[in-house]
Amino acid sequence: MRDDFKNYVARFTMPEDDFLRALNREALEAGLPAISIAPEQGSFMQILLRLIGAREVVEVGTLAGCSAIWMARALPGDGQLRTIEISGKHADFAEQWIGRSDVAGRIRLFRGAGDDILPKFKAGSADAFFIDADKAGYPRYLEQALRIVRAGGLIMADNAFAFGAVLEKGSTDPNVESMRRFNEIMTAQTGLQSMIVPIGDGLWVSVKR
Repeated sequence: MRDDFKNYVARFTMPEDDFLRALNREALEAGLPAISIAPEQGSFMQILLRLIGAREVVEVGTLAGCSAIWMARALPGDGQLRTIEISGKHADFAEQWIGRSDVAGRIRLFRGAGDDILPKFKAGSADAFFIDADKAGYPRYLEQALRIVRAGGLIMADNAFAFGAVLEKGSTDPNVESMRRFNEIMTAQTGLQSMIVPIGDGLWVSVKR
């Protein structure tokens, strides 16, 4: 999507509140990557979660905790979001900010690798699953998502556009090639109805048949 259209969409989307703006500002000052989801993506994900009546959500890739907070705010008071982060630095930062948020009681942070933690989650135990971690691991996380998410549940994956480089010929960035492969894998999934929504850096949205 052209930048002018992105800016137009953002203009008519609920912005981040003061808390999330402060979180993202301090995340940058702490040296965390500036790759948190955009407000229009967070708002869209909230709409999807509310539409399916989600109570249980799994996220791989906590980073600063921004996306976890966006999603947890769409859950009922007794809902839970399980988020996984392998980086100790990122987990420490996210844990502090989640603890200060209005949804601290709805978010549980798991420290470690998704490959180690996800197999411990019960099959069918989540209404939705969000993948936003190391790009090479996306196919493995998708395999676990297909097991963990209930029928009729939602699977989302960020960065379908590979940080804007998915169409660049001759790219040597391994993350770009990983996302190209993942996009092909998603297209071949007969158990999902999926499409790339052109917001943020491209968001895969899938419903499990």
